[in-house]
Amino acid sequence: MTLVEKIKTIGHIIYWRLNWDKKDLDFHPGETVSSKFITAREAASQIPDGSTCMSSGIAGNARCSVFFWAIRELFQKTGYPRDLTWVNIAAQGGRGKVPGTVEEIGLPGLLKCYITGHHETAKAQLKLAEEGKLELHTLPQGVMSFLLEEMGKENAKDYYISKVGLNTFFDPRIGGGTAISANAKNKFVSMDGDLLRYTIPCIDVAFFCAPYADSEGNIYFHNAATISENKLSAKAAKANAGKAIATVSAIIPKNEMLISMPAAEIDYIVVHPYNEQTASIKQKKFWPMFTAGSKEDPIEGIKKIKFINRFLKITPVRGETDHLLGRLGASVFVKVTGKGSLVNIGVGFPEEVASQLMQHNLHNDILFTTEAGSFGGLPASGVFFGASINPQHLESSTETFYRYLNELDVAILGFLQVDSWGNVNASKRGRKITEYVGPGGFPDIASGAKVVLFVGTWMSGGKFVIKDHRLLVEKKGKTKFVEQVGQVTFNGAEGMKSGKKIFYITNVGVFTLTEKGLMLIMVMPGIDIEKDIINACEANIILPYDNKVTVVDASIFNKDEFIIKWD
Repeated sequence: MTLVEKIKTIGHIIYWRLNWDKKDLDFHPGETVSSKFITAREAASQIPDGSTCMSSGIAGNARCSVFFWAIRELFQKTGYPRDLTWVNIAAQGGRGKVPGTVEEIGLPGLLKCYITGHHETAKAQLKLAEEGKLELHTLPQGVMSFLLEEMGKENAKDYYISKVGLNTFFDPRIGGGTAISANAKNKFVSMDGDLLRYTIPCIDVAFFCAPYADSEGNIYFHNAATISENKLSAKAAKANAGKAIATVSAIIPKNEMLISMPAAEIDYIVVHPYNEQTASIKQKKFWPMFTAGSKEDPIEGIKKIKFINRFLKITPVRGETDHLLGRLGASVFVKVTGKGSLVNIGVGFPEEVASQLMQHNLHNDILFTTEAGSFGGLPASGVFFGASINPQHLESSTETFYRYLNELDVAILGFLQVDSWGNVNASKRGRKITEYVGPGGFPDIASGAKVVLFVGTWMSGGKFVIKDHRLLVEKKGKTKFVEQVGQVTFNGAEGMKSGKKIFYITNVGVFTLTEKGLMLIMVMPGIDIEKDIINACEANIILPYDNKVTVVDASIFNKDEFIIKWD
C-alpha cells in the first residue's frame, strides 16, 4: 500500500469508529412500498416472550445490528420480549468492544438460553453464563446449518444424525455434550446407534441482513460479502409457523433476474440506511473486492485487510519466528497436496500459512473456501473473516459444509492443545466460561478433510530467537503438547480410522499421527530433539524406527532463498 492509500484507509477506519453506533430505529421508506415494510422498533415488537430467535451473519459480515439495538431498547423500556432462546451459527459478538453485535441482547432476563458454534467474541453472553444467568450451549457450525435445512423442508424434522463429533466432547459417552454452563438444562445431542443425533429448538423468528429489497418486498443478495444462513433460517422459521424478518440498506427497482428471495418468503422488512456490507463498510458504499466475480487485485486487497486489522489491533503483529512457522506450514502443505485442491483456512497461524502460499504465487493453483459460503478467491481475516477477495460465487453455509464433508482436500487449522493420542483441543482455553472459545466449524471441517494440518506454536509464553540460521529456545513457556487435552475437539483415533493424513506443525518441527502415536518427522535447525522436544513436553513423542528425523533446510531462515513449490 502506498502512503496515500494508508492515510485514506486510516481515515476510513476513524470515520467508522466515530459513527459505528449510528442508527435510526424509526426509519420507514414511505407509503409507496408493500405493507411488509416496518420500522426496527416494530420488528422488535413481533417477538413473543419465550421465543426461539435466530440471527444470520459471521464476524463483521451482514450483521443484524438494527435488530439487536431495537430488541435491547424495547426490553430495557418495557421488560419485553423476555426469556428468549437465541441461536446463531457463527461468531457474531464484538468482544465487548464493538457495538451493534449479538452482545447488545446479552442482558439478564432478555435471554434465557444462547446456542452458537463460536462463543469467544460474545463476551456479554459468556459473562451471563459465568454468573449463572444464562444457559449456554454449543454445536458444530456445520451440524447447525444442516439442522436448519432439515427444519425448512416440506417434511420438516428437528434433528440431524451425523458422525461429526464422535468421540469428542460432544459425544455423551465421553463428554458433556452441548452444555457449556453448569445451569444448562437441555442436552441437544444423544446417541443414535453408532452416530450422534443433534437437535435445536425450532425457530420462531429468523432475522437476517441482506443488501437490498424492491418495493414489493423481494430480497436481493448481489453486492453482499456473504449470505451465510439467510435463506435457510427464513425457511426454518416459516415451516414452524414463525416469522422471517429481513433488514436491507435500500430499496432498488425490481429486477426479476436478480431476485434472491421472493417476497412470499418474507414477513417483514426493515430498511436501515446504515447497514454494513461488512465491518466498517456501508452496504451503500460496498467494496467490490468482496463481491462475487470481482476482478480487483487480490494481493493488494489482502494487504489492505491486514493493515485494517493491525490498525484495529484485531490480529497480532507477527514476528520473524512466526513467519518461519508459516513457511514451514506452507512447505508441508505443498508436499501433501496438489494443484486444484479444495482448501479451508482457519484463524490464527493457518492464515500465516496462507500468506506464505500467496507470497510464493501458489494461491492461484488451489480453491479456497470459507464456512460462510465464499467459494474461490482469497479468504479474508480478522473483522472480515468469512468473506473473500474476488470470490467466484457465494453460497449458503449449508452448501459449503456439504462440500467439506464430501470434497474437502485440505484443512489448515489451529490448536490450543495436542495430546499423545493426537487429540486436539481447539475450543476450551481455560476453566472459566468467560474464556471459552467454542468449536466453530472445526469439528465439521476436520471430519471431512482428507488431509489436516494443525498449525500452532510449540508453547505459550515462550520465546524463540534466530541465531546463525538456527532456531533457539531463549525462554521456556507452557507446553501445548500435553498428556491429555482439556477438551477433545478433534479425536485423533477417529481421524486415523477414516484414513486421514494428520500433521501437527510447530515452531520446533513437524509431527504426524501414526498408529503408535505422535511421531516427530521434521525438526528445525538448532532445536535439540531430546532437550527441546521430548523432555520439554508432557505428551509422549515417538521417533522414526531408525531415529532419523529430517532437519528442515536452513534456507527457511531466509525468505528470499526459501522456495515453496509443488512437490
